[in-house]
Order: sequence, then structure tokens, then C-alpha cells
Amino acid sequence: MFHPLSVYVGLRYVRARSSKFFVSFITWASLVGVCVGVAALIVILSVMNGFEGELRERLLSLSAQVRVTAASTPGGQAAAAPTPQEWQQAARQVASVAGVADVAPYVELQALAVRQPEMLPVLLRGIDPRAAASVTELAHAITQGHLSDLTPGSDRVIVGEVIAERLGLSPGDALTVLVPTVTADGAPAPKLREVTVAGVFEVGLQDHDATLVFAHLEDVRALSTAAAASEGLRVRVHDVLGAPQVAARLRALLPRRFEVSDWTQDNANYFRAIRIEKTMMSLILLLIVAVAAFNIVAMLVMVVTDKRTDIAILRTFGAAPGRVMNIFITQGLVIGWLGVALGVVLGLALALHVDTIVPFLEHTFGFQILDSDVYYITTIPSEVHPGNIIVIAVAALALTALATVYPAIRAARTAPAEALRYE
Repeated sequence: MFHPLSVYVGLRYVRARSSKFFVSFITWASLVGVCVGVAALIVILSVMNGFEGELRERLLSLSAQVRVTAASTPGGQAAAAPTPQEWQQAARQVASVAGVADVAPYVELQALAVRQPEMLPVLLRGIDPRAAASVTELAHAITQGHLSDLTPGSDRVIVGEVIAERLGLSPGDALTVLVPTVTADGAPAPKLREVTVAGVFEVGLQDHDATLVFAHLEDVRALSTAAAASEGLRVRVHDVLGAPQVAARLRALLPRRFEVSDWTQDNANYFRAIRIEKTMMSLILLLIVAVAAFNIVAMLVMVVTDKRTDIAILRTFGAAPGRVMNIFITQGLVIGWLGVALGVVLGLALALHVDTIVPFLEHTFGFQILDSDVYYITTIPSEVHPGNIIVIAVAALALTALATVYPAIRAARTAPAEALRYE
């Protein structure tokens, strides 16, 4: 436990002007190093959180938050497909589960979009335009045309922006859809269907804009009679982050003929990569704080050497080695923790105003960080998580506290007689 006298002397050493310029310089360098390291960690992690949130929002714009599909056999082959009555029963069961906002059927087909001389592989997805689970996000992503144009038997489609650009499509143009199928004896027998482009959507994600083509559910089902199609239920939940819990409830409720997955499983690779990047970036930036902590060690060692006479006098007056240690631990903690506090304040100020600071820097220096010709995301997002701030602050405080241990032990081991021999 810290003795009041030790704390007082330690604070006096912090406020006192050292006769050695280098010691004073190292002190300020240590404080600034801790401050910059903590601030950089907060800003970088907040920006990465922002990019993660932006990516999650774009991925979920047209992806199912929870999907219910037909289960596969252990050998990987599709089991007997559920009947329409079984799908309707499953939809009613799903809608009754806590956390589910809406449920809608869908059908997907692998196909080729053909417009001479170009040909692109696409995913033809049949949706019900009246179901919120199917169209809530799509309606906001449409840049040309209207979702209401998708009617049964109309053979109209809504294509992604990249598909429209590569094939030179606009609303009203004709497009040929080729569905690969095989005959009973295994011979290829592709099925062609000419459709009309009713609209174009853009969500700012290559996986969607370059591959998805939407049509009415009944039109895709008509094509799926001659080809292998994936049928299922798209489930929209009240809390996106709670989708895994909702999926767990559905697995416990639905028969084994059905398989349930959520968006965290469908996009696991994306978010695993982001977590690895955040971890490595945190470790790298934490080295800045570690270097500042080593500066604190060097500064305290020099202070101990400079204060050998003071230490000897305190020991002569009866100060125990523990109290001498507390003096220099107090000095190091005040410098380190002051740097951490200033770093948290500076980091929060920068992280909360990234949307203002970055445009100012771009305008001042005449460059663009995220070029719209290269990146879908043209602004730097920032999302401050209190948990990250606490972890960063605690880690920095722990590093600076450890930095005071060796110099304090060295001070406590100072022999009074040896220190006062030549005084």
C-alpha cells in the first residue's frame, strides 16, 4: 500500500525541474509516446469498426439474415425436397418464433445472362415483391425502375449495376437467360428464356452488383422445373446481431428436413479476416505504447541515479525499502497514466470527428484517400465501441505500471553508506 509520504515525494519529483535536460526530455517523450500510442489505437480500431459495420450493412442489404433450406444427406446429396405444404407449415412455425420480424419464400438458380457478344454467370433469385423479408432492402437499392414491375408471368428482371454496365443494359432492354439443365440420360439440354430488364439496383458490393438478378418467384419456379434450384425461406429478424440466437431457436423447432443458417455463418470469412486484421493492427500499434514504456524505464533509472543522495538520506532517516519503491512507482505512474488519459481524450476527439477531419485534410492537401473510381466506400466511417476504449486504456495502464517496477527496485536496493561516501 502506498504511504502518503511516498506519494508526496513522488509527486514532488514529477513537478520538480530536473537539472539534467536529457532526463526532462525523456520524461516528456514518454508522456507524448503513451498519448500518441493510445490515441492511434482508438482511432484505428474505431475506423476498422466503422468499415466492419459498413461491410455488414452492405452484405445484409440483399443477403438473408437467417435462411431455412432443405437439409442435405450426410453424403452431400440433397434429400427429398419438402412439399409446398411443408414449406408453408415451416413458414408459419418460423413466423411464430421470438425475434422474427418477417419470413418469405425464395428460389435461386445458377444461370448465364447472355447479350451478344457478352455472357455473364449470374444467380437468378425469385422473390415475392409483396413480402417485406424479400424486398425491404432491395427497394432502397433500386436506382432505375420499380420493384412493382416484377409481376407473375411478366418475365421481367432487375439486374445489378455491374451486370447492367458490362452487358450495356437499361430498363426496357431484352436479355436472354440460359439455364443449364440435363436430360434423363445425362445429356446437356440448356433452357433459354428471354426476359425484359425492368430495373437496376446498386448496393456497392461486388458480390451482389455483379452476380444477382431478381425476378418474380413464380417466373423462377417455372424455370426451376427443368433445373436444379435452391428453394428456401428468407427470415428477417428484429436484431441483426441477435440472428445466431434466432437461428438456434429455429433449429430446435423445425424438423430435421430443414437446415438453418444465419448471416454470420454465410459471411464468416469476411468477418474472420477483419478480426485478424484488427488484432494484428492492435498489436502493432501497442508497440508504440511499449516503446514509450521503455522510455519511462530509462527516465526513472536516470532519476534514481540522480537522486541517490536523496534516497540515502531517506533510508538513513528510517524509510523502508518499500516506501522508497513507492516514490518512483508514483512518479512513473503519474507520467504514464497522464499520457493514457490524454491519449483517450485525443483518440475519442479524433474518432468522433473523422467525418469532418478527413474531408478537411483531403481538401487542404488536394488528395483523396478513397477514390470513387476504385472503392465502393468513398468516406472513412468511424464507430467507437466503449469496450475497445476500456481494453486499450487498461492495457496501456498495465504496460506503464510494469515499466516502473525495475527502476523502483533498483532505488530500494541503494545502499545509504555507498551513496553518501563521497558527499
